[in-house]
Amino acid sequence: MELPITLALDTATPYLALGLLTPHGEFSWRQEVDRAHAEALPGAVQALLGEAGVDPRQLGQLVVGTGPGSYTGVRVGASYALGLGRAIGAAVVGLPSLESLIDAGTEGEQAVSLDARKGQVYGAVYRVLGGVVVEEVLPAAKYPRETFAAEVGGRLWRQDPAPDALVLARSGAARGRSDWQLQYL
Repeated sequence: MELPITLALDTATPYLALGLLTPHGEFSWRQEVDRAHAEALPGAVQALLGEAGVDPRQLGQLVVGTGPGSYTGVRVGASYALGLGRAIGAAVVGLPSLESLIDAGTEGEQAVSLDARKGQVYGAVYRVLGGVVVEEVLPAAKYPRETFAAEVGGRLWRQDPAPDALVLARSGAARGRSDWQLQYL
């Protein structure tokens, strides 16, 4: 069974990250936009779809990074995905933005975190197989940095990396949630 053409987007960090899975390849786009997600998102989606030769009406699924992130940032991404999904009749699923921070080329358990200020991090530990998160080993939550570091132990720990929306697209296609909620920093 062929998976639907999937567009993933993440606006939870200072980056705007897009990933597109099609039967003829994978396409991605990422740029640091600081707080200009709303201004950059429509044109970036249009450019990515154009590069892939995909009409927006061909999209079968949208995957949105649900945060944690800035209040405005995550709402921009979610609003855009919900609006586009409704307009074209595509399903919209969500996954934690922390999943977009994994190193898709590294198998096994790995930790990811975003700085939450004041000695805190938003972090999680995931088990990754084939470039896809298959298990949440340590739940995504806000932790004191020292507590999270102790939990990470000797695992690979990616701190504040740029997101990879292709990871969200792949994981969303495999196990995206329709009952998602946004998380704010």
